[in-house]
Amino acid sequence: MVSATENQLRYDGRVVVVTGAGAGLGREYALLFGSRGAKVVVNDLGGNFHGQGKSNAADVVVEEIRSAGGTAVPDYNSVVDGEKIIQTAMEAFGRIDVLINNAGILRDRSLARISDDDWNLIHDVHMKGSFMTTRAAWPIMKKQNFGRIIMTSSNSGVYGNFGQANYSAAKLGLVGLANTVAIEGEKNNIHCNVIVPTAASRMTEGILPEILFNELKPKLIAPVVAYLCHESCEDNGTIIESAAGWATKVHFVRGKGSVLRTSIDEDVTPEYVRNVWNKVTDMSGAKHLNAIGEASLSLVDVLEKLREGKSAENSVTETYKFNYKDVVLYALGVGATVTDQSDLRFLYENHPDFSALPTFFILPGLLSVMGSDLTAKAIPHANFDLTNILHGEQYIELFDSVPTDGVLTTTSSVLDVLDKKSGALVITQSESFDENGSLVARGQSSTFVVGAGNFNGKSKPIPEVKALAANPKRSPDASVQVKTSKDQAALYRLSGDLNPLHIDPSFSAIAGYKTPILHGLCTMGISVKAVLKQYGNDDSNLFKAAKVRFSKPVLPGQTLRVDMWKEPNNRVCFRTVVVDTNTEVLSGAYVDFKKIVLKPNMTAGKSLQSDAVFAGINDRVTENEAKAKAINAVFLYKITDGGKVSKEWVLDLKNAKVYEGPIQGKADTTMTISDSDMVDLALGKLQPQAAFMKGKLKITGNIMLAQKLAPLLKTEAKL
Repeated sequence: MVSATENQLRYDGRVVVVTGAGAGLGREYALLFGSRGAKVVVNDLGGNFHGQGKSNAADVVVEEIRSAGGTAVPDYNSVVDGEKIIQTAMEAFGRIDVLINNAGILRDRSLARISDDDWNLIHDVHMKGSFMTTRAAWPIMKKQNFGRIIMTSSNSGVYGNFGQANYSAAKLGLVGLANTVAIEGEKNNIHCNVIVPTAASRMTEGILPEILFNELKPKLIAPVVAYLCHESCEDNGTIIESAAGWATKVHFVRGKGSVLRTSIDEDVTPEYVRNVWNKVTDMSGAKHLNAIGEASLSLVDVLEKLREGKSAENSVTETYKFNYKDVVLYALGVGATVTDQSDLRFLYENHPDFSALPTFFILPGLLSVMGSDLTAKAIPHANFDLTNILHGEQYIELFDSVPTDGVLTTTSSVLDVLDKKSGALVITQSESFDENGSLVARGQSSTFVVGAGNFNGKSKPIPEVKALAANPKRSPDASVQVKTSKDQAALYRLSGDLNPLHIDPSFSAIAGYKTPILHGLCTMGISVKAVLKQYGNDDSNLFKAAKVRFSKPVLPGQTLRVDMWKEPNNRVCFRTVVVDTNTEVLSGAYVDFKKIVLKPNMTAGKSLQSDAVFAGINDRVTENEAKAKAINAVFLYKITDGGKVSKEWVLDLKNAKVYEGPIQGKADTTMTISDSDMVDLALGKLQPQAAFMKGKLKITGNIMLAQKLAPLLKTEAKL
C-alpha cells in the first residue's frame, strides 16, 4: 500500500473551482485539493437541497482550508451565472485549471405532479449551470492548453428512479454534454470526465436507508475525482461510478443487432421486425463503441452487405469467448503432451512463451458455420443431414500476433458453391476480429454434401478460394511420426465439434464406418503442430497460413506420419499418411511461415551478466567432475532478458559438461529465470525457494533434482 507521502499527487500552482462546495461532496473536493497545494474557489449559495435559503457555508469551508495552511476564496454566485464564478477565480488567482461541476438540488415529484418550475429549476442548476461554468472557463483553458472538467451525473440518470424524472433527465443529459466537451477539448489538452457518486449529503439525507447513508462518506469519493483532475490522468470522456471506497468504469454497449430486410430494395415490415426481435435485443455479443464514427461505419458495412446480397439470410455473425483453458484443451486434443517439454508452451498458462496453436483459430469460424443454416441455404434443392456431410478442405490464415484469451467476433458467409456431380461443395469464409476490430484470423471451409450434386452448377471455384499445393516429386526433407490416442476424438470434440460421427458407434455405422472416426481437423491440428515444431521452433507467431485436403478418415489410435518438403518463399508442403495402412489422409497440404527456423532462435553473441555464473559453474564442474556426475541429471536454464528468452545454458552433469544451448538431447529439469535474478541467486541475495514462490524462478520437470544444484550455484561476491 502506498503511504500518505510516497508519490503524492500534488496540485501546486493549479486553480480549482468547485461548485456546490459548502457541504457534502463539494466540501470534500475543496478540502482535498486545498491540502494538496491547489488554490480553491469555494462556490456555494448556501441553500438547502431544494435550493432554498441562504447560509455562510462557503465561508466555513474557506476558513477550514486556510486554517490548514491552504489558499481559498469564497464565491456566492448561482451556477446559472457561471461566468461570475469563473471571474472570481480570475480576479483572485489569474487562471483556472480544474472545474468541478458539483452543485445540485432536488425537486422530487412523480411524473404527473412535476410542475414547470420543478422541471426548470432542476435543469437550470444541473444542466444549464454546468454548461454556463464550462463555457466561461473554456477560452481560458484553451489558451493555457490545459484543463480538467468534471460533470456530476447520478445513478438516477443512468438507471432511472421513481419520482425523479426531472433529475434523471438532467443527470443523463450531463453525460451527453461531457462526451462532446471531451471530444472538442482533446486537441487542447482539456479533459472532461463524469463522476457518478453515491454519497451521504444534504440531497440524499432522508432518502437513503440509515445503515447505507452512514457508510457512504463523501471523503471516500473525493480521491477518485482528484485523480481524474490530475495532469497525469489520461482519461477523457470516461464515466466513473464511485461509492463507499469503491469505483468502476461505466459505459454504453451496443448489441450485434439484426438486419431488418433481405436486400437493399426491400422495405422493412413490422412482421419481419417481430420475427427477428430476439436478435435485435440479444446482448450476448455487445461491445462498446468509442466514437460516433464507429457507429456510422458499422451502418455503412450493413448497407454494403445488403447491396452485395450478403444479408442476414446468407451470412452469420457470432462471438467466440475463450481463455487459457480453451487453448490448453485444444492443444491436448491435437496431441500436445507434457512428455515433450517444448509442448509446455501450449499447455501451461504461466509458461513465459505460452501461446495458442495456430489451428486453434479455425474453431470460431467452424462453430459459427456449424451453428447456422448457411450450407442449407446455399443448396436449397437438397435434403441432407449430418451423415451426408464431409469436411473436404480447410484453410486458415493468421494476422499479427495470436491471442490466448479474449472475445472474437466472427462473420461467416458462403464464398462459392460447386457442382461435383456426386455431391455439392459449399465453400464458406469466416473472418474473426478481436475487441479492437483488428482481423485475427481468416478461414475457408469446404463442406462436401453427398448426393447433393447434379444441379447444373459450375465446377471450378472463384479465384478467392485458396488452392492446394502439390507435393514435390522428391523424397521428403523430413518425416515425423505421431501416434494418436484411442481417446483422441473423445478429447478433441470437447473443443466444440460435437458431431456424433466421432463418438457414437451407432451414428458412425449409419455413415458407413465400423467405428467412430477422428475429426479431420484434429488430424490437421496434429500435422500442422508437427510442421511447426520442425520448421517454426514451436513458435505460433512464425505461422502465416495452412491449407489441407481431407482425403481419407483416420481411426483414433492409428499412427500418423507427416512427410515434409521445405520449399521457397517460406513454404513447407506436407502430406499425412496412416502408417498402419499406408493410406494418405491429408493431401495437397502446406504451411506458410513468416520465417522458417530450423533451430532455437537465440540472441546470437549477446553477452549477459549471468554468463559469468555459468563460467563459474563450469570451473567447479571441471574441478569436481566426480561430484558433478553423482548428481546424474541434465539441467536446462532458460535465461530471459526483457521478458523473453535470450540465452540457454545446459548443465549436463551426467557427462560433466556445461555449454551454451541449444540442448543436445533431453533435460530432466528446465528452469526459467531472468538474467539479473540468476546473478542474485548465485550471490545469495535471492533464495531459490523465495524465487520459486514469487514466480521469479519457473521449474518444469523433476523439481526435486534442482535442490542438488545449490553447491554449484554459489559463487564469490566479486562477481
